[in-house]
Amino acid sequence: MTSTGFPILDAQIGHWPIAGSFTISRGAKTEAVTVIAELRDGAIVGRGECVPYPRYGETPDATLSALLAMRDAIASGLDREALQTAMPPGAARNALDCALLDLEAKRNGRRIWDLLGRRAPEPCVTAYTISLGTPDVMAKAAAKAAHRPLLKIKLGGEGDPTRISAVRAAAPQSQLIVDANESWTDANLESNLAACAAAGVTLVEQPLPAEKDEALANIARPLAVCADESVHDRGSLEALRGRYDAVNIKLDKTGGLTEALAMADAAQELGFDIMVGCMVATSLSMAPAMLLTPLARYVDLDGPLLLAEDCTHGLYYEDSLVYPPDAALWG
Repeated sequence: MTSTGFPILDAQIGHWPIAGSFTISRGAKTEAVTVIAELRDGAIVGRGECVPYPRYGETPDATLSALLAMRDAIASGLDREALQTAMPPGAARNALDCALLDLEAKRNGRRIWDLLGRRAPEPCVTAYTISLGTPDVMAKAAAKAAHRPLLKIKLGGEGDPTRISAVRAAAPQSQLIVDANESWTDANLESNLAACAAAGVTLVEQPLPAEKDEALANIARPLAVCADESVHDRGSLEALRGRYDAVNIKLDKTGGLTEALAMADAAQELGFDIMVGCMVATSLSMAPAMLLTPLARYVDLDGPLLLAEDCTHGLYYEDSLVYPPDAALWG
């Protein structure tokens, strides 16, 4: 089915209960709040989902309003290329960018990676997140997930060496990556990195606050360090050289898959390893990010595994193995 008309844009807020709770250094939550953009062209509907992030001043209501403000532009023919300058990077642009991509695939009756000339994603191992807590609580959670090949451990600053030691003892065979979510300081940076290295951790994500991470360039890093909050799009890559070994690409930061793919190419050219990350959200958010997995050394797309219930036609997970999206879901 093909069409040459311009679509009608609609958007809505979604609420998705988390199985238990999800805790990082900045706090805990019991539900994921997403915003879904829908582009309707007759019987064809393209969809994209985003997660507004308070860390960057985003709220669901403001994101919804930003999307609905684009109705006239979309109805007048705004395309994906023009979108990149019509909206700033962030959650709202991500949802609309991914909806435009989904619509493009459905209009052409082809998978989006074929239309974009990208490698088709294949089943790959995703990290599984262990929330921040006391060492005992985290060890119990790690023990339940010890059969998974890759665990991502949320840390919080004070007491982190004890936490990571307890997790390692509970999951001796799993590869470990840790995410400090900006909670470390110059004073404890080297001791925390040493504790992670002693526990066989492979990667430490965003140990210091963004824009206060100069110390990373002045120490001998005993393991790979990945930027998350310090990196957003292509424009933020150059400043990270010498401080980080990898970058975490999240579509809600880049403002969509279009910029994320360009950023991944640029990051590789600069010598960074790539991590594909996510917020806690449904498979509709994860599906576009699957196009980045052929370029990634680390994949962290476990959002749906943390929910009590996923969206319709959700991604198929076989323990920690995540499969590419079916066309009924996205792309």
